[in-house]
Amino acid sequence: MPLAMPTSRQGSTRGFVATRSTIVGGLTVAAVLALWTVLTSLTGIIDPNRFPSPQDFASALYQITVDGYAGGTLWRQTVQSLWLVITGFLVAIAVGVPLGFAMGYDRRIEAFVNPVFLLLRPIPPLAWIPIAIVWLGLTDASKIMVIFVAAFVPSVINTYTGVRNVDRTLIEAARVHGAGRVRLLSEVYLPDALPLIFTGLRLSLQASWTTLVAAELVGAFLGLGRVLSIAYRDINTAMILVAMVAIAIAGAVTTRLLAMLERRVIRWRTF
Repeated sequence: MPLAMPTSRQGSTRGFVATRSTIVGGLTVAAVLALWTVLTSLTGIIDPNRFPSPQDFASALYQITVDGYAGGTLWRQTVQSLWLVITGFLVAIAVGVPLGFAMGYDRRIEAFVNPVFLLLRPIPPLAWIPIAIVWLGLTDASKIMVIFVAAFVPSVINTYTGVRNVDRTLIEAARVHGAGRVRLLSEVYLPDALPLIFTGLRLSLQASWTTLVAAELVGAFLGLGRVLSIAYRDINTAMILVAMVAIAIAGAVTTRLLAMLERRVIRWRTF
């Protein structure tokens, strides 16, 4: 019984901290909304043509949600962007994580792959947009390719670093106890490298969202990036803000889901 008491108090403390953080976050959002209303609707300090009022934002949100804008409703535009981001992200980590792991584990593979990787790494993902369009046309595949390039590099680098930083003492101890290559990889290298691998996944996901918007600004028929592009041409600042908020929410949700997965996979780590 005494051993269980600290755990209970720790759980209560975490719950209190989470509740306090939620309250502070809610108050911050309320303060921002109040300031926004004062500066735009009440005082007119900020020109509504440069930054929309809450009423203009609500009107634009209603328009795109009910009637649609730039070829689709907000739901369709968001789902399209989510599809591109998730597909490009998953393909990138499916290739990047194993490659980074192999480079970190075997110096021969690193010597073979690293020169090409170092040549491609400095090229900005957006520089791939023209060649992606030439190869794949104005299709989803071209946008997925650009997102893949953006998400690929962080996943490789962080996985490689994680494997290279595995504690040598653990490796030698496992070998002394007769661990073969498979057990060494699955029970020593992988668990020790997982925190940095997930760091790379978070960076890859962030890069995916950043690159998506740029990719959809060119030749997209649907998506939040297209909404931004059309709203810019229409000088519709309220719709621009709606698209930006939608991107922010979608990005936050996907990041949260990745964090939940990390907690399930790395159960021994204290967050």
